[in-house]
Amino acid sequence: MTEWTADYAGAEIVESPNHGERVGVSAPDTIILHYTGMPSEEGAISWLCNPESEVSSHYLVRENGDVVQMVAESRRAWHAGKSFWAGAEDINSRSIGIEIANAGHPMLPDYPLVQIESVAQLCLDCAKRWSIAPERVLAHSDIAPVRKVDPGEHFPWARLHQVGVGHWVEPAPISGGRFFQQGDQGQPIEALQSMLSFYGYNIEITGEFNAQTVGVVKSFQLHFRPEKVDGVADASTIDTLHRLLVSLPRFS
Repeated sequence: MTEWTADYAGAEIVESPNHGERVGVSAPDTIILHYTGMPSEEGAISWLCNPESEVSSHYLVRENGDVVQMVAESRRAWHAGKSFWAGAEDINSRSIGIEIANAGHPMLPDYPLVQIESVAQLCLDCAKRWSIAPERVLAHSDIAPVRKVDPGEHFPWARLHQVGVGHWVEPAPISGGRFFQQGDQGQPIEALQSMLSFYGYNIEITGEFNAQTVGVVKSFQLHFRPEKVDGVADASTIDTLHRLLVSLPRFS
């Protein structure tokens, strides 16, 4: 029997047994957005509530905008897996996980507007109650480059930012000019890796544009420059990253 009430007004409770105590933090400071990557909403909910799956999320937002809560926000849901952001590795302990019903890649259907509006309101509500900064609303792909690509290049981060959710600048136009790609080496690569690390990504600063760097650049592009996701650090990617960095509260 459910012994807790929904943290988000109007959410339907479908309780998952897959949760535990938050470790090392007193409250969440991050929101992680996912897509379910499954063909049906009910199948996704069933999986997130199955003890054998060993996965869960605090919330799932249906395509029609209805919200399901599966784990109380005070508890540690199992949605992030192996992950990293801004020096922290146990992202599950410090985050609220929100699954968005969407079949995912390779087709990646567009997200309905009513669903996105619901996601935005849910994020705003969580952020207000837990004092979560806009720049701490992240994609699963941000905290697990290469391993994860959700919620994907069709997710409308700009629309969420219009109502105060997430960190965003208008991506620089794609044009010609100098670019960096796998195999390149030198100080410019070290500078690129340093900027990605300063923003929060898990990347080793080696001065070599290696496979890890390709993966992190792709993750950055999925979120912040989705028009072209190829792992190549072109002028558009670097300019967008620079403007994001200088607009962060901790750097401005």
